Parts: sequence; C-alpha cells; structure tokens
Amino acid sequence: MTVRAGTPLGAALAALPLDPLENRILLCHATGLSRVQLITRADQPLGADEAARLDALVARRLHGEPIAYIVGKREFFGLDFEVGAAVLIPRPDTELIVELALERLPAGARLLDMGTGSGAIAVAAAHARPDARVTALDVSEAALEIARRNAAANGARVDFLRSDWFAALDAADRFEVIASNPPYIAAGDAHLSQGDLRFEPAGALTDHADGLSALRILVEGAPACLAGAGWLLLEHGYDQAAAVRALLAARGFTEVQSWRDLAGIERVSGGRLAA
Repeated sequence: MTVRAGTPLGAALAALPLDPLENRILLCHATGLSRVQLITRADQPLGADEAARLDALVARRLHGEPIAYIVGKREFFGLDFEVGAAVLIPRPDTELIVELALERLPAGARLLDMGTGSGAIAVAAAHARPDARVTALDVSEAALEIARRNAAANGARVDFLRSDWFAALDAADRFEVIASNPPYIAAGDAHLSQGDLRFEPAGALTDHADGLSALRILVEGAPACLAGAGWLLLEHGYDQAAAVRALLAARGFTEVQSWRDLAGIERVSGGRLAA
C-alpha cells in the first residue's frame, strides 16, 4: 500500500510518489475532499477504504494512465468535462480553435463541430454564446453519449448528430462556422506509443494514413455546408500548417492563414468561403 490507513492527510500528501499536483488530485479523488479541505483537515487520519482507493489510483498513474481518465474529468475553457476511454482528453491547445470560432460567429449564427468527441469545442462555444445554434457530430455513439452529458452538465444547448463526417447532414444545412479537431497523427508516428496517447482512442488520434486524410475530407466537403462567406477552422499537427493552407487555397478558400497556440506552434489553420 502506498500510504497506510491512519496516516494524517497532510503526511499522506507528502508521502505520495507522484508530482505534487497529481498527488493532490488523486488524494482529493480518493477522499472526496476539496483542495481547501485537504489543507484545513491536514491532521485528519486517512480511512482504510480511502487508503485502499488511493493505492489503486496511484498504481494506475504509475502504470501511465492519464490523470484525466483516472478521475474521469478535465477542465477546458473554464468548464469541467467528463472524459473516458471513448474520447480524447481536451487539451489547452484546442481552446485556440474555440476562441477563433467565437470571434467569427455572428449573433444568432450556426456553428458545426465535426468529430466532437467529448463535446469540448461545441459545449464551450455554446456555453459562451447562448445565442448561437451549435451542432456537433461524431461517428462514435459512445463519444456522443459523453458529449451529451457534458452539454447537460454545463447548461449548453447543442444538437448532437451521429455522422461519419458530412454523411448524415441534410443537404440544406448551412453553417457560418465549421470547426474541427480531427485525427491528424500519421500512422506509425512514435508519439502514438508514448505518454497519454497510449490510452486514448486511436481512431480519434490517427487517420491510419498520412495524417492529412481527414483534413482533406473536411476541406473538400465544407464549402457545400458553409453559409455565405463562412469560415472553416481546422486544428492540426505541429508540422502540418503549410500543407493545410495549401489544401484550403486549392479548394478556393480566401483569407487562408494559420494561428499559433500558446507554445508558438501553428496549431489551427482556416479560410473563408469565397463570397
């Protein structure tokens, strides 16, 4: 056992073998206490059941399982999102595409999130802009179930649709903004066998090809679903910006450009439908 029953909470926190932040997160999860409660109850002894839960949680983390999957949630855009093995863990880098979409979304306009996963993009946008009409689609019903719960938990109004990219959309559907964080890691990329990616759904990470196949589908199909001079915004890999800009330009998009994330990496590329 990592920490024995009867150990004061403060001492238990100091004795855990992980990063201090991860130690706190797992101790809070095992005991059901908040961060503030851990501080104010530092002398409270760890119960036997709590110690057993904590031991199991730490073992999972030492095995490499992501903290978000262990505790079942991750913060994104200031909101709490349920996560599980059926969906990617929302990352801070993806907040960039939400910000770009909101900047380009007129009042009362329509936003489509393609390959929504946990619903992070759609729910964050709908929560920030209750006037918007947000639709989110995914081919995975398991992912959609999680996304629906995230929308309900955050009071966000989102219409969810099971669809293999554009397949289930009505021919008359039009959106002012289409945003997507599709699978863009190339098959065989070493990152797929490293860190958190080992535990995340492969189909949401890689296109099992050159990393651009899903992006090609989105660029090719988006014009038929965009309204007026609508925007297509695509998250992509650290080295794919030039290739995505070329796809957008070849399809006739205007104002084609890329935006950098907080690390200075070109993380999102997009363009506007020619009027």
